[in-house]
Amino acid sequence: MTTSKTLIRGAQVLGGEPQDVLIDGETIVQVGTGLSADGAEVVEAGGKVLLPGLVDLHTHLREPGREDSETVLTGTRAAASGGYTAVFAMANTFPVADTAGVVEQVWRLGKEHGYCDVRPIGAVTVGLEGQKLAELGAMHESAAGVTVFSDDGKCVHDAVIMRRALEYVKAFDGVVAQHAQEPRLTEGAQMNEGVVSAELGLGGWPAVAEESIVARDVLLAEHVGSRVHICHLSTAGSVEIVRWAKSRGIRVTAEVTPHHLLLTDELVRSYNPVYKVNPPLRTERDVLALREALADGTIDIVATDHAPHPHEDKDCEWAAAAMGMVGLETALSVVQETMVDTGLLDWAGVAERMSWAPARIGRAEGQGRPVSAGEPANLTLVDTAYRGSVDPAGFASRSRNTPYEGRELPGRVTHTWLRGKATLVDGNLT
Repeated sequence: MTTSKTLIRGAQVLGGEPQDVLIDGETIVQVGTGLSADGAEVVEAGGKVLLPGLVDLHTHLREPGREDSETVLTGTRAAASGGYTAVFAMANTFPVADTAGVVEQVWRLGKEHGYCDVRPIGAVTVGLEGQKLAELGAMHESAAGVTVFSDDGKCVHDAVIMRRALEYVKAFDGVVAQHAQEPRLTEGAQMNEGVVSAELGLGGWPAVAEESIVARDVLLAEHVGSRVHICHLSTAGSVEIVRWAKSRGIRVTAEVTPHHLLLTDELVRSYNPVYKVNPPLRTERDVLALREALADGTIDIVATDHAPHPHEDKDCEWAAAAMGMVGLETALSVVQETMVDTGLLDWAGVAERMSWAPARIGRAEGQGRPVSAGEPANLTLVDTAYRGSVDPAGFASRSRNTPYEGRELPGRVTHTWLRGKATLVDGNLT
């Protein structure tokens, strides 16, 4: 992964007219037509779309503690394969990332492996137990420079604790990313509460369990004057609450996962645990509302919630299976199918929701920058005409729990550059 002078020739920058992009060292030095290739390695990019490097605000890398599922190395290799140049690593590791020492360990592993930037997310509460605030200030002041805090996997259900967290992070322009799930309303829940859960006899997960927390937290954010981010928003009702909050000027942002843009609870009829996820797959009505909200900006970003699990945690009966899906290597393809090919977004809109906006929310300096001269050469090249079946055997991730196995999806990332270093070339990791 050596830095070199590279000319990307004839790429459709953000899906626009073909242009050449010249990289020298870590920086884009020229964007135009007919650029000289003297001394540069040439990448012929005719017909392909060039995007800024993708940024994922919601990734589970599992290290330390669950290296059987994923490591920082394998997770960042998966990220590079999917076109990502930065990921934010969730705190639900073992030990929990609730101290400066643990977040610095994850950050240093990311720097050591070099396939993408790794920005640790700090826990909001000690041990994710929801009882006592973690060392938010110390994690922010650490070498990792943590700006995003979340108990993801668990909800910060205590309103007083949530208020204190919002007040604390306001001091350094941090953000609390909430996993919106009222625990009492989801006891024993296995899937979305609705017609399908009733027919299958599986414990229902009502939409109001998410929506009640979203409503509470946007009001708390307004009261405190702080930033709150809603993780993996999944219901039409949550969309309306966020839309209302934004209309009042409340500092709320929200994300949707690729799987909630495409899949519905009808798939649970197969009892295949690959479709078991938190929050659960919802109805077709919810899926369409999420797409519309992503298109109109009510939902700010796409985040993968990449949640790797070893084979034995998914190859079992539904009730015993772990919740979660891998997503880094398929995210852009799902967004192309659900948002671009349907005409809801253009490629500039994809760049906003998968690079620029997540970098802004997470305060990821140097990431999510324009494709223009003088900017860091964090770039992703996509063959949008490609169509192929998803084969998890070829994943860089250590885990294979994808809901798309055998499904035909459009688009393929062919090249990824991290500050001018090629981490992916012709679909192969360097």
